[in-house]
Amino acid sequence: QVQLVESGGGLVQAGDSLRLSCAPSGRTFSTSVMGWFRQAPGKEREFVATISRRGDTTYYSDSVKGRFTISRDNAKKTVYLQMSSLKPEDTAVYYCAAAIGPITPRTHDYEYEYWGPGTQVTVSS
Repeated sequence: QVQLVESGGGLVQAGDSLRLSCAPSGRTFSTSVMGWFRQAPGKEREFVATISRRGDTTYYSDSVKGRFTISRDNAKKTVYLQMSSLKPEDTAVYYCAAAIGPITPRTHDYEYEYWGPGTQVTVSS
C-alpha cells in the first residue's frame, strides 16, 4: 500500500510563487511515475503535470506550461511542483498521484493507482 501526503498549499496573491511537495510512503517511489492534478470548485479534476521515473521527461497542461515545474528527488523520495506567476484561476485542491510500473509519464487520472488527500491552493487577485 502506498500513501501519499501533499504539503505546501496555502493562500497567496496573484503573481506569487508556491512549491508543493509530495512524499509517498513505501519502497515504490523510484518505480513510480508521479503526477499532479487539481480540482477547482464546481469543475472536474484536471491534469497539471507529470514526471517520468528518472525525472528526465515531463509533461504539462497548456494552462500551466511555462509557469509550473515538476521535479523529483528519488533519494529523498519526494516530488515537487514549483508554481510561479500564480493566477486566480489556479485556485484549486491539488492532488499528488502515483502510477507504479510505467516508465513514461501519464496524463490521465485513471492511469494512477494512488492519490493523496489534496492540498488547497488559493490565489487571490
